[in-house]
Amino acid sequence: MTTTTPSRGRRRAPSRMERAAGKAAALQKPRVILALLLLLALICVMLLDGYLRAEVGGDQRVRTGASSSDVPDDVLDGGPIVTFRGGQATTVSVPDKTIALTFDDGPNPTWTPQVLAILEKYDVPATFFLVGSMVSRYPGIVEDMVEQGHEVGIHTFTHVDLSYQSDARVRREMEQTQLALAGAAGITTTLFRAPYSSETDAIDNYSWPVYKKLGEDGYTSVFVDTDSDDWKRPGVSKIVQWATPKKNKGASVLFHDAGGERSQTIKALPQYIEKMRAKGYTFTTISGVMEQGRGSGQQQPGAGGPQGTADGSQGTANGPQGTASTLQAAHREATGAILYEGKALVAAVAVAEWAVPTLSVGLMVVGVAVIGRFGMMLVLARRHYRLRNRRRFSWGPTVTRPVSVIVPAYNEKECIANTLASLAQSTHPIEIIVVDDGSTDGTAEIAESLGMPNVRVIRQTNAGKPAALNNGVRNAAYDIVVMMDGDTVFEPDTVRQLVQPFADPEVGAIAGNAKVGNRTTVIGAWQHIEYVMGFNLDRRMYDLLRCMPTIPGAIGAFRREAVLQVGGMSEDTLAEDTDITIAMHRAGWRVVYQEHARAWTEAPGSLKQLWSQRYRWSYGTMQALWKHRKSLTDKGPSGRFGRVGMPLVVLFQIVTPVFAPLIDVFTAYSMIFIDFKAALLAWLAVLGVQLVCAAYAFRLDREKYRYLLMMPLQQLAYRQMMYLVLIHSCVTALTGGRLRWQKLKRTGEVGTPAGAG
Repeated sequence: MTTTTPSRGRRRAPSRMERAAGKAAALQKPRVILALLLLLALICVMLLDGYLRAEVGGDQRVRTGASSSDVPDDVLDGGPIVTFRGGQATTVSVPDKTIALTFDDGPNPTWTPQVLAILEKYDVPATFFLVGSMVSRYPGIVEDMVEQGHEVGIHTFTHVDLSYQSDARVRREMEQTQLALAGAAGITTTLFRAPYSSETDAIDNYSWPVYKKLGEDGYTSVFVDTDSDDWKRPGVSKIVQWATPKKNKGASVLFHDAGGERSQTIKALPQYIEKMRAKGYTFTTISGVMEQGRGSGQQQPGAGGPQGTADGSQGTANGPQGTASTLQAAHREATGAILYEGKALVAAVAVAEWAVPTLSVGLMVVGVAVIGRFGMMLVLARRHYRLRNRRRFSWGPTVTRPVSVIVPAYNEKECIANTLASLAQSTHPIEIIVVDDGSTDGTAEIAESLGMPNVRVIRQTNAGKPAALNNGVRNAAYDIVVMMDGDTVFEPDTVRQLVQPFADPEVGAIAGNAKVGNRTTVIGAWQHIEYVMGFNLDRRMYDLLRCMPTIPGAIGAFRREAVLQVGGMSEDTLAEDTDITIAMHRAGWRVVYQEHARAWTEAPGSLKQLWSQRYRWSYGTMQALWKHRKSLTDKGPSGRFGRVGMPLVVLFQIVTPVFAPLIDVFTAYSMIFIDFKAALLAWLAVLGVQLVCAAYAFRLDREKYRYLLMMPLQQLAYRQMMYLVLIHSCVTALTGGRLRWQKLKRTGEVGTPAGAG
């Protein structure tokens, strides 16, 4: 062979294959990034949903019994409205026979609309102190509330005791609630009520600095004079009684429109309004009380006003914005960045509110599918084993006629000698056809140099694996062809065992038992578990259901006439093995699994190679299913595969792997934020079911159980990788990308079947 050395200073022009490979690599990277971003988006959506429900960053601590020595006496003994101007605290009391009706903890989709309906019926204004997370979840209720003329204030974003929180957390609680209000109703507010607060005499040395700091930012802190204690659900009459001020005094009265079951509040509210009006009381908002206070001189001029400009200019999300005469006195119109950020927050929450329940349903579907699949595999695999291993079982007369073994090879110099040496020991008469697909490493020369009399080497320009296999089929001398990979070794009895089902004239193709030879590494052990459990148990199940979706490229046998009948190995898909298997089903041939025909193959030795292989498999499977989609409506054998095989493959090989990471994501989420013990037990239960199935599969294949110690880590790693691979494949399909037959790097370490064990 003559080689030409390029002249110095000049580079060899890249070949067509190299250009195609480079283009494919350039396209793959963005798709991988997109797959990772989708997983990250899923995690972010779950964290946002957990934050809205105070499962993430929640703090249930409530301070009681602390000293109030640092709090001014005129604040402790003053009215329920505390304002600051220039750092000076001023309190405002509610005038006699006046009720400032306030509601905490909303909005709630069940109770708040009922409260609003009652207030509208009686033409009573109220002030609602809203939890920001609830505002972002139910923005429409807040919008209705503001449009009806009610006043809103901040009750923090996650309903935490701010006296325990850092300055940054306090600022975040306020900013996020302001953004939620801006997104929901286009406003911000100057009013604030702390969770777990009551009358001003309950202010302590820990909460006082918080009120002062918020006052400097322009907030008015609102407390209560009279508490209905409706959250205790003492009965309607008690709620009305406890909410009634003594001796015709005015009061800031507290009810709740959320935070629990509020049917008693709904029944008590009309009675309370009628009672107070009968006593000569009027109802107003907190801002109304402050306006009356200014008129009566209860507070200094301007005290309690916002820290902002009078012309309505925009402030920050932490502090209220400037005045706007068309709104409630405490409300400020949200404009600019705050408005758009608020709308973005509400939109993100809407996505989370929709996505998380949907994902939960998906998780249930995945759980049922996984358990159902395991159940089907155990039952059908056991039945298959008993059926095929009975003493009286026979496919028919022993098949003894010679067989053509086709070995497609592209740059297999590390493996081809081992492959051919294993075939040379075959106990069944064979001819070996090595189809060299334009190898550049001397593969063909190595095959010829072995001097094996029953080996023919056919050279072709590089055209891909399907073309190589078709070339081999055309040149086969016998009516049965066995196809294998160039990195695979057979046991001496493999070919004889593999072709025996052809004694049944209905059988057109046979899937052998592919095993991982290089299982000494972690990745190899993972794939060994997958091959024994995931592939071979599946094949037993599909065999009994007569809808085998794939004959493995490493070991499969075909009637030559059947291959030619369906048009040979197609180049339409990357999974030519799946493609031709489905085609043979549709043509009326039976496809079976022969467990006793074993082949030892070299599995990918790195995660990168494993990704490349599974990417091709999953994408090719999608292509094959789409190509044969008409089988869903066909009749006869084709329709049988469409009705049984197609749904099972879609469910078990596409849908379930895509959603399987939910198991781990939800488990981690539940362990951290909900119930560690319960989540861990649930995850271990699922793993236990998988271990039982795997152990049974290992028993059927007479494999050593020690590899099952790797299964917990294998399950974690494989689920995430297969999710990303499938997303990658889906993106490739949607963007119209195409892949060529990919050559994995081989080491040739699978030398003999015995050495693989």
